Amino acid sequence: MQRKKVAFKTLGCRLNQFETDALASEFGRKGYKVVEFNEKADVYVINTCTVTNQSDHKSRNIIRQAERKKEDSILVVTGCMADHFKEDLNNDQEINFLVQNDQKSSLVSLVEAHYNGEILSPSSFKKNKFGFGIADKGFHTRAMIKIQDGCDNFCSFCIVPRVRGRAVSRPFQDIRDNISKVLDAGFKEIVLTGVNIGRYMHEGLNFEKLLEKLLDIPGDFRVRISSIEPDGFGDRFFELFAHPKLTPHLHLCLQSGSENILLKMRRMYTVKTFMRMTERLKTLYPDFNLTTDIIVGFPGESEKDFEESCSVSREIGFSHIHTFKYSVRNGTRAARLENQVAEKIKTSRSEIIRQISLENRMAYFSKMLGKEQLMLTEKPRKGNTKGYGQNYVPIVLDGKYSRNEFVNTRLVGIIDDKEPVMRGERVED
Repeated sequence: MQRKKVAFKTLGCRLNQFETDALASEFGRKGYKVVEFNEKADVYVINTCTVTNQSDHKSRNIIRQAERKKEDSILVVTGCMADHFKEDLNNDQEINFLVQNDQKSSLVSLVEAHYNGEILSPSSFKKNKFGFGIADKGFHTRAMIKIQDGCDNFCSFCIVPRVRGRAVSRPFQDIRDNISKVLDAGFKEIVLTGVNIGRYMHEGLNFEKLLEKLLDIPGDFRVRISSIEPDGFGDRFFELFAHPKLTPHLHLCLQSGSENILLKMRRMYTVKTFMRMTERLKTLYPDFNLTTDIIVGFPGESEKDFEESCSVSREIGFSHIHTFKYSVRNGTRAARLENQVAEKIKTSRSEIIRQISLENRMAYFSKMLGKEQLMLTEKPRKGNTKGYGQNYVPIVLDGKYSRNEFVNTRLVGIIDDKEPVMRGERVED
């Protein structure tokens, strides 16, 4: 009997990426073959994003692409757009199953029930945000571990609390068991992910204490923190980065360098407190790598406000800035604000921030020349192997190495391309 084929398309955040990896792994354990999205498949799964208008546009385009080629295949649409535009998407006759985030972990069971002749709807399954199996056969070298979901911050621009719900945290023992299984499967880097992981709290265990416990797990692996909000961590959080298993890199979300705009965004910190955090990290760990998100063109953002974002970005020296043009999200406070910024101005400001990001990246890479990094290898390509050091420095190493291998490297050059990377040479053990 020929194996059924399943194809995935994932948009948006690392949490979506983890959930896709977990679903792909579960389909694999059920005997399905995971194929590229442009190939013929029996099941197409689109894991959508709705954080911006551009995300909506991309998600809708991919849905239309799948509809044009699906023929007798099953089309499953899930992710945040499935929550945000549930009524609209339910009217699309080409979508076989619309699965909201709360039921996403039951997606494989839903497809299996369909092929067994059962008529079930996604709402037939229990809501469970942490019901995913281990992601041991997904699309990534690093194992993403979901520790938290939802958010209670309600920033004025953000639709996420509406589509992901209120903050909930996963029990420690479940997280530990998940990590043990992916380590047994051979993974060497664990990435902690969620919507607002810094607010992790379960039965008195906060994020710092959770980190301590996870770093005590025996084994040859390292832990990376994914995108995190600057929520005013205590001293212990900063001290933990001295642990050899915790990577010296944070994607710390700034959003704006203007106190005025942060207040309008209803963010939970000030520029001053953010800069104190980054100064502390750079003082304790001079090579610490900081990356961030910045929104340009938020309603009422003046030239002065924007210049303040530019100034802070240069001063902190983020080696990468994920730049967003503000996008109106109906149902958020910011959608009702006056003084919306013209699209042309947003585009211009985006380009300026991207240029600052590139300049910062080159400056950070120059600083790292001659230093050693423990590189985790990814798939070899054309006589060389790409991977990332513990500081989240992208490295290209001559020669072919196995995927998911630690290699000691020295950073010896910068490959100055559209997206600069560092050249490494192997350091013999």
